[in-house]
This record gives sequence, C-alpha cells and structure tokens, in this order.
Amino acid sequence: MRLIESALLALMLSAGAGQAESTPAAAAPLATVTAPDIAAPRIDVITMAPGEEFWERFGHDAIVVTDPTSGTSTSYNFGFFDPSEPGFIGNFVHGKMRYQLVALPLAEDLAGYEAKGRGVIDQRIDLDPAQATALANALAENAKPENSRYTYDYFLANCSTRVRDMLDTALAGNLKAQLTGRSQGNTYRSESVRLAWPAKWMAFGFHVGLSGAADKPLSRWDEAFIPMRLSDSLRESKRADGRPLVAEETILLPHHLSLPPTEMPRWRVPAMFIGIALALVTLWIGKRRPRLLAALALPFWFFAGVLGALMLFIWFGSAHVFGYGNENLLLLSPLSLLLLPGALAVLFGKPAPPSFRLLLWLLAGSAAIAGFLKFLPSRPQENVEWVLLLLPLHWALARTFAPKRA
Repeated sequence: MRLIESALLALMLSAGAGQAESTPAAAAPLATVTAPDIAAPRIDVITMAPGEEFWERFGHDAIVVTDPTSGTSTSYNFGFFDPSEPGFIGNFVHGKMRYQLVALPLAEDLAGYEAKGRGVIDQRIDLDPAQATALANALAENAKPENSRYTYDYFLANCSTRVRDMLDTALAGNLKAQLTGRSQGNTYRSESVRLAWPAKWMAFGFHVGLSGAADKPLSRWDEAFIPMRLSDSLRESKRADGRPLVAEETILLPHHLSLPPTEMPRWRVPAMFIGIALALVTLWIGKRRPRLLAALALPFWFFAGVLGALMLFIWFGSAHVFGYGNENLLLLSPLSLLLLPGALAVLFGKPAPPSFRLLLWLLAGSAAIAGFLKFLPSRPQENVEWVLLLLPLHWALARTFAPKRA
C-alpha cells in the first residue's frame, strides 16, 4: 500500500523542495538594518543537501542576513508550517497548504542539519549596499507574523522559489533575465523522481501520480524549485556589471549521507521484460489454476482501482494541477474495483457475472489506448514504463478470464 500512500504524498507533499518544519513557539528576533549611516548587511544563501526522511529528499535553502554592527547572523527560512492551524488537514489533502517565513539564529537553524549528517554550503551574494539593505529590510518585513504566511505550491511557490524571488527582486530582475532563456532539459517529473529515487515507493509514487503537465522542459529559472539547482545557477550568474554574483562559496557542514542520482533513472527495458513475464505467467496459471489466478488478481485489481480513484480525486478534488488529466488512469482505472465480485466468484468456483467479461476487455482496451497515445506528439506524458508494464498484464487477464467465444 506504500505506492498508494506515495501517490497522494507525491503530489500533496507539503515538505516538497524545502524541509518541512513545525512552527516554533516563538520566532527569534529579527536582524534588520535600517539606518542609512551604517555598513550594509552581508547576504548569503545557504543550501542544505538532501536528507533521509521523505520530506528531506529535496534539500532546502534559506537566506542569511548578517548584521554588520553586531555580527549576528539570522537565517530567513521559508520552510515552516503550523500543524495546529485551523483546517490544516483539509488544506493538506486538497493541496492548499499554508507555509510561513521564520527568522531564527543561523546556529540554531544549522544544528538540526548537523545532527542528521546533512551537508550545508554557503554562498556569499555580492550585492551593492543599497541592494543588500533593501533585501534585509524586505525579509524582516515579510517575517512579521501578519506577513509571514504564503500559499505553498510544491513546484511553483515553495521554500526555494521564495529564496529565488527575493534575490531576483533585490537584483531588479537580473537573475530571472539570466535564467529564463536557458534549459538543461529537466522536467518536474525527472527532478522529482530523481531526488526521490532512494525511497523507491516515493519515486514510483511521483512517476505514477504526475500527469503530462509535469513533463514540460524547464528553464533554469523554473528548475530553481530545487534548492541545489538554484545553488548551481547562482554560481554561474553575473551581476549587472559582469562580476560573479557569488563572491565566495564555503562548506559550512560536510555531507555524510548518500546522494541521489544525477539523472532520472530509466527503467523502460526492465518494465518491458517484467510486463511480458507477468503476461506469460498469467496465461500459464490461468490454464491450469484459474482459481489461483483469481486470488492473485484480486489484490492487483483492488490496488489499481484505489490508485485510479486517488488520481481522479487529485484531478477533480484538489489544487494539484500537475496531476490533472493523468493518462495513467487508462492503466490503473477505478473500474478495476468492479472486477472484484467476479474475481471472488471465480475464486469460489462460481460463474462470474456477465459484466465481468465486458469489464476485462474494457480495461484491456483502455490500456491499449494509453499505449497508442505514446505515438502522438501532442501527448507528452512520460509514462511509457507503466504502459510496458501494465498493458501486457491487462491483455493476459482478459484473454484468460474472458476468452473469445468460438
């Protein structure tokens, strides 16, 4: 059942690209610089490497402001949420999470990452004094309780995109101008599956739960929803005068955990061979032990039906737009649940209802349509693996339990 859980978590994962934190009882004092006659604050971006918990898989980042007078470093962290907030569970389920910006001492922010062995790098941002002061003041203002909350979106408005946007505002749009027209070919799907890959249930949940909307190639600006990608882009960016935007980069904490793959793993060939093997085994068992096959098919149809119902809910009952119109509904259909009475009848040696045969071929036909869509350039969803895995199985089940009449 972990894949069912992951499909929901994958698209509604409120921790997403930033580390989810529960809101502290009291935020730390803000470090602000407002007087025009003192030195400008120092601005840094810290990037935390992925952790081992599912909400840590995508890394995290924050903006650090150091007061030039006191030397106090304050971490402005956009990754906090309040589970005691009214309607929290409903908002989580429907994809309408509310996150908030919290200011806390840098040492306090780093302590948790050090304890878990997560690496942290620091990039000092080379801003003009006026830019640095304006950014520090904007962060302090946004961290006030009445301003700190924002509507969270896993891809479009998360902890990392907030850091990106604050920097871009300080740079008068120069960062976005440098990143918008460039692409590495990454997509929301490839980045999500890649980073979740160490937890296979989570990676496959993303893969099955995301629709074609997640397969559009991203600009460097868009892929900054991943903190590590934003860090890479900052390293390559320039100021308006041509100097590097990152004046200095240091390692604050070494990383002691394994890292995710650099590219999204491909498993089309294994999926094809597994799909063919499942079909052959289904045909072989069906000829000799149809009641055993019915017992084996029961959990598959239940599992497929529940996943299909979940995908329908995401489409029509939530704000997770990157799950809308998911073609995997053709492979994992809620109609599979209607096969359960027929499978139980076969299991107990009774005749299946007439609708059983019709439903089996209907599901096999819908799986064939999913395969046909892969040949259409207007259907960009990357779900070939699921077609190769499930289409042969649907055909074999229909061929076994609902053979063509002579």
